[in-house]
Amino acid sequence: MSDPAMVPSSPLPDVPSLALEWVKAGRQAALVSVISTWGSAPRPLGSQLVVRDDMHFEGSVSGGCIEGDVLTVAMDVIAAGTPKLLDYGVTNDQAWSVGLACGGRIRVFLQPVDTALEAILEDLNQRRLDKRPVVMATLVEDGQSTLYSPAETLEICGSDLTAEAAAAITADRPRSLVRADQEIFLNVFNPPLRLFVIGAVHIAQALVPMAELAGFEVTVIDPRGVFANQARLGAARLVEDWPDDVLQAARLDRRSAVITLTHDPKLDDAALNVALKSEAFYIGSLGSGKTHAARLARLQELGFDEAALGRIHGPLGLDIGAQTPAEIATSALAQVIATLRNHRP
Repeated sequence: MSDPAMVPSSPLPDVPSLALEWVKAGRQAALVSVISTWGSAPRPLGSQLVVRDDMHFEGSVSGGCIEGDVLTVAMDVIAAGTPKLLDYGVTNDQAWSVGLACGGRIRVFLQPVDTALEAILEDLNQRRLDKRPVVMATLVEDGQSTLYSPAETLEICGSDLTAEAAAAITADRPRSLVRADQEIFLNVFNPPLRLFVIGAVHIAQALVPMAELAGFEVTVIDPRGVFANQARLGAARLVEDWPDDVLQAARLDRRSAVITLTHDPKLDDAALNVALKSEAFYIGSLGSGKTHAARLARLQELGFDEAALGRIHGPLGLDIGAQTPAEIATSALAQVIATLRNHRP
């Protein structure tokens, strides 16, 4: 059996918050970040894990294939109080022993959570609580970090990196760059993706936990008291109000998705009327082809042109032959993610 200290206890931990929590509780820790990848690296740029001084860890930088080696080095980083850069790939003999013999490469940066980094993490977590987009810029040579949010200036090594940081936030994509012969890693912490579900129906019951596991902050909207039952939806935020009022107050942006499930034009059309006027990256509506055609005709009468109506994914979801509520929820969430990643199945 594996050592319990070697097994992460949560599939989607909040690594910066955990790092801060552990240090404030008197423990020592190291923060590990993926700063570059190539080929078949299994985890994306910016992925993180945090290691405690008893080798308990949360998060992932490779899906498991190099974690064992990273944890061992993290103990040295904690003990020495100095950062370290690790490079795994097919050109490194060590790659065969840690599981990257299939042609991938991954570079990870380990930082001890010292007093300076603790202050950075405290500021980072507060900005995230305030739903502010933020970039954590780190000098790979010595681990010095600083934060950037829109309307601020980011200067490192005598270079103004404000434009690069702003672009990283817009693209929601971390990146490494070199200035004055110094490697700098820009990690992006955007506010959570938001999913607004219209209708607390059976499909919503399956969709909500799936979307939460995928990292979405979910709000279910249904003014019908018989459906609006918190016990049916777990911890998801449930709002018993008219969809158009809720969506207008939410100020839908490019990190927002809207799915309508009620089949009731009074509710679905009201939500779509707001969503189509917003920057929401995804809009989907449940219903057959015939139902969707009627929906489009009604919305056209409200003044929406063909281009606007073309933003609605209807019938909802990828065509996987879904029949049950759980299968329909799966197809819908897959379509949301495909749209988010600009992937066309």
